[in-house]
Amino acid sequence: MRRTVALLVPVLLFGVLPALPASAAPGTPTTPGWSVSGDVIRWTTPSSMPLRDAGVEFWEGDRFLGHARESANLRTFTLEAKLTDPAALQVRSAGKRLDVFEPPVASLSAPQLPALQPDGGVDPGKPGPYETTTGAYALDSIKLPGYAAPIEMEGVVVAPKGAPGKRSLALFLHGRHFTCYSKSDPNQITLNWPCPSGLTAVPSHKGYLKAQELLASQGYLTVSISANGINAQDAGTPDAGAQGRSSLVRHHLAKWADWAAGRGAVPDAVKSGPAADMSKVLLYGHSRGGEGVNRAATDSLAPPPGDTGFSGPVRWNIRGTVLVGPTIFGHNPAPDVPSVTFLPGCDGDVSDLQGQIFVDQTRGLSRGEAFHSALYMVGANHNYFNSEWTPGQAEAPASDDFWPGEQPDPLCTPGTPTRLTAEQQQTMGATYVAAATKLFLGKDESVLPLLDGSGVRAPSADPARVLSHAVGADRKSFVVPDGATGVSGSARVCQQTSRDAAIGCTTARSPHFVGFRGAVSQPERLAVTLKWTSAGQAGVVTPGAPVSLAGSRDLALRLAVPPNAAASKFGVAVTDHNGRKHALGSVSVAGLPGSDRTSSLWAQEVRVPLPHGLGKVASLELVPESASGEAWLIDAYGWDKGLVPVVPTKLSRVDSVLTEVPEGDSGTQTRNVVITATGNGTRVFRLFYNEPGNKPATKLVTLKQGEHQAEVPLTWTGNTRWGSDVLNPVQVQAISNAVVGSATGGLLVRNDDPMPKLTVTPVADSVAEGGKLKWKLTLSEPADSAFMFYGTPAAPASGAELSTTDVDPTWFEQNSGEKPLPARPLSATGLGIYVFINPGATSYEFEVPTVTDTETEGEEQVRLKFEGFNPTGTDFEVTGKVTEAV
Repeated sequence: MRRTVALLVPVLLFGVLPALPASAAPGTPTTPGWSVSGDVIRWTTPSSMPLRDAGVEFWEGDRFLGHARESANLRTFTLEAKLTDPAALQVRSAGKRLDVFEPPVASLSAPQLPALQPDGGVDPGKPGPYETTTGAYALDSIKLPGYAAPIEMEGVVVAPKGAPGKRSLALFLHGRHFTCYSKSDPNQITLNWPCPSGLTAVPSHKGYLKAQELLASQGYLTVSISANGINAQDAGTPDAGAQGRSSLVRHHLAKWADWAAGRGAVPDAVKSGPAADMSKVLLYGHSRGGEGVNRAATDSLAPPPGDTGFSGPVRWNIRGTVLVGPTIFGHNPAPDVPSVTFLPGCDGDVSDLQGQIFVDQTRGLSRGEAFHSALYMVGANHNYFNSEWTPGQAEAPASDDFWPGEQPDPLCTPGTPTRLTAEQQQTMGATYVAAATKLFLGKDESVLPLLDGSGVRAPSADPARVLSHAVGADRKSFVVPDGATGVSGSARVCQQTSRDAAIGCTTARSPHFVGFRGAVSQPERLAVTLKWTSAGQAGVVTPGAPVSLAGSRDLALRLAVPPNAAASKFGVAVTDHNGRKHALGSVSVAGLPGSDRTSSLWAQEVRVPLPHGLGKVASLELVPESASGEAWLIDAYGWDKGLVPVVPTKLSRVDSVLTEVPEGDSGTQTRNVVITATGNGTRVFRLFYNEPGNKPATKLVTLKQGEHQAEVPLTWTGNTRWGSDVLNPVQVQAISNAVVGSATGGLLVRNDDPMPKLTVTPVADSVAEGGKLKWKLTLSEPADSAFMFYGTPAAPASGAELSTTDVDPTWFEQNSGEKPLPARPLSATGLGIYVFINPGATSYEFEVPTVTDTETEGEEQVRLKFEGFNPTGTDFEVTGKVTEAV
């Protein structure tokens, strides 16, 4: 059967690597599946690989090369970049290697489920008193910058019947998934938009009905919107579609604001429910939808610069976000918008659980009052939160995202005691969505202990194990490791993202230690590691200055121990500013269930009571009671129950601007790339870019009162040869008193030279069985970038077609991932042929090797249709004939 997926063609090619030294020459990579031809790097898998929200990345050791492009059969991934060490090539997605088999780690013991936590005394998973009504609307499509095809404006509305007055609104946004499929051939799926004739749109936005119906029964209005047009085109954007998704969300909210005010034609699906209270809006985002709604929250508080496709007034108030298995490529959370992030313990897509950044990297950006929670959900995968991505429930093809086709996993393989079923996962998800909704929209603090690290559960989610921790709300910062933090004993301050054992925290997979892609270092991201070889080896942590914890009830610690580790008990003490030590009691932390494929090194929240009258606190002491072990302290706070009022700070909005320049015909030129910053006061952020010679660099920028931009000089050299547009990126990360909108900008050097003429000529387009059909591609002159084409077989206009047993079996398997038997026409397979003309070259020959057989078949043909995907608009077609062997 044939599976086809439209190519994801980035408009921008990232020039982030140093030039290849004259003495170096690309060799053969050491891991299977790779081929390097000039600057063209290709990796081929034995079988098709599911589309990933986290994306497929090529790395040279620890250097990020860029996003690879998928072939039509999802077996071949291609990137054009210069290499210095081909043997160091790696394929990664969300931090995990895809190009090598990594055997299980022998030291990991069999995972055990944590005990069920006590009943929290409140259960948001119970349906409310209202019956519900469901409908849909489809409005005129919208145009967004950077997206060639219009984006649909469609939504599924689930509303309460008979609910009085205006009602709070919850908007759902799905993540990146296939956009079209064939009802007659369920294995034919594409990323086209709009869908070609004969194909049906994948209804990803219908996948949250369980949660929508629960919320509507409790009196909330809900709408789930479609983003297929974004998914089909976001590979061509520097931010993986975050800004496009934000604009789409804001267009829908603007419509709901119109309808609530009685303006415009109101769709029937909206009329059937109560009017929306736009002062109380919650945004739910799954996967890349999570990053999209986070950007919408930021854009609603601080309008983005330039044209983003939406420029209307903000007539709504986003009270919170729910982020489910989210991406956050930009590492740019909205610090003043409360959030709850779901971290699925068996996520096989966004497997590094980078959504933890939505919690950890809000620290220090604003006043720290907004509540940010992370929920670690043991046994949940990525896809099953959406029923339209779930096998047995979805209209379109669907699969389990956790390492499909790999050997069984002791934690996450379906059927193991630690893995949730789809129904269990969806019930759990709906329950905790309802908890966040009650908290953010209903201001019902009875559900807060389910989300804030208090260690209780919602019974409707049973048998799921959901652990929580949080920052913000009524917490006072005590230990948040920074450059002024002192340590002694068994404690060491470590850099979260460093791989250097001398300064890094660990090489184990941890949601807390996910690096910013493209960053050479992140020295502000620190934690404390404790390592001891005998009981009683205390670790002492001293903040830069004594801290008052007056008014706090408990001391809360976020503390992690290795996955599957037995419970570690720690004595906890603090020393006040007068030098008096106060023993506070002890805490116990056991390792979360984990395997070598999961990111289970996650900090659990534990608390000890604080004595009355405690003055300023100068240091924290942790005393392990076990014989040996290791732990990581993320931070410590004075804690009291409840929320505090959150008034969004007028934070500076920082954006890395995309500057476009023509390449020019000669000479080296320099242009300053601008990073803009609104607001006043002292604002601190870190930049990542390449210095002349493409040497990776970073610098810390501090803007003072009245300063509103920083500049980075970037250089380029012009010539008269055609080449792809090249983006030299400048990335930005907020450190304090700032929030980042666009994390990636830079210098986009636009090609201004004519494209060489392409000629396709037959070398041998008619051969006898056993011969090789050959064609030659010729360019009229050399180019600076590779010409890349992807060919698939089509049925001939007339006559018999070559079959799978008429061509060389090894060649066929390598280019299709399928076996030749049973014999079938080539056009009925997933055969795909890549053709490249490398930079500087002017020709290339490709072939189709045939074999002899004993059957009398007469003349047969092969018809190959090639799509030019770099540059586009260079499609061509060839036909070859094969006659009987003489």
